[in-house]
Amino acid sequence: MDSPVSTRPQPATAFVTRERIGVALLFLMNGFMIGAWAPKIPEFASRLGLSESTLGLMILTFGLGSIIMMPLAGGQIARIGSSQVSKIGAVLLTPTLLLLTFVGSIWTAAIAICLFGGLIGAMDVAMNANAVAVEKQMRRAIMSSCHAFWSLGGLIGSSTGGYLIEHAGVNTHAIFVTVAAAVMVAAAWPNVLHDAPHPDERAAAKKAGLPLSPLPWLIGIMALFCMMPEGAVLDWGALYLRNELSASVTQSGFAFAAFSLAMAIMRFAGDLIRDRFGAVMTLRACAVVAIIGLLLAGFAPNAPMAIFGFALAGVGISNIVPIAFSAAGNLPGIAAGVGLSVVTTMGYSGILVAPSVIGFIAERTGLANVFVGLSALIIVVLALSRLAAHADGAHHEAETVAD
Repeated sequence: MDSPVSTRPQPATAFVTRERIGVALLFLMNGFMIGAWAPKIPEFASRLGLSESTLGLMILTFGLGSIIMMPLAGGQIARIGSSQVSKIGAVLLTPTLLLLTFVGSIWTAAIAICLFGGLIGAMDVAMNANAVAVEKQMRRAIMSSCHAFWSLGGLIGSSTGGYLIEHAGVNTHAIFVTVAAAVMVAAAWPNVLHDAPHPDERAAAKKAGLPLSPLPWLIGIMALFCMMPEGAVLDWGALYLRNELSASVTQSGFAFAAFSLAMAIMRFAGDLIRDRFGAVMTLRACAVVAIIGLLLAGFAPNAPMAIFGFALAGVGISNIVPIAFSAAGNLPGIAAGVGLSVVTTMGYSGILVAPSVIGFIAERTGLANVFVGLSALIIVVLALSRLAAHADGAHHEAETVAD
């Protein structure tokens, strides 16, 4: 007699695997490219004679490139798999900083920066989809630590970029970034998990149009409402401390520094917390902490209290977006790449929309009220927290066995 098929869930695999290293390197490389671009912006604007408004349009072009390419990448992931799209995107992205260094006119620069933003966005969707596939294979959470590696890459790129531009020159910096990015891609290449898409996903990818299910759109709202406060702290935190709380120039720089440092630390810890307590409980706890942090920052009587509030907000927001991305990659009946393309596009559009909208509101109400108001967005995320249960689909996949 045949032995019965066990329906018990399989245990999680080793904490570190080749596939986890591979996708982490992709996140590191993508963040490194973004970080290396940041200190280059003043030189880029000076070389092309861009005014502040024209530079703003250039940066908007970067964002538009990302928003255009993200849905296209989602469709390609459903056709050929996230590993292929990630690798192709990484290879094409590697020389783009060189391209941005040698463009000589506004129009060629606009094309180059649109391409740069588009490839960053396409790779973002693909590497998040690959992280979801690795979570399913490992039966444990890894998304938060992947995003932590992205933050680490940004820190490395930005901290080395300014020094190299000042001491070695723009061309040397661009060559260094290109070589370093190529090394990261080469190291990741043999380790990236190859995920052949399911035939149903290929069939779904051939259908035109956006997902009809409300699930990816609701999870996209969660990502959008978390990334808007992140963009607000990045763009307006220092100005708030300086203008409304009379902080020094040095102190005002601590707004985003405290937020981003707390976020990076908590993202490295986030996977263990999520594995222990589940995605829904983790997201709810993070949302409550984020709400408290934003309220503290908005009602702060002085700069140190506001900085502490921003740090708490970073702790809270840190793991909400990775959980939302994991949930988007595990939605029933929706290809991982398609679900992720919707959520990433909505989420990152928040960082693009937030600065201009917040500037308009702040002129009339003040930035303190803006940060208090942003806590209401996290309350909406808290109300939608049950949707985070889809993020745990990767861990419980083994429980679903055909009868």
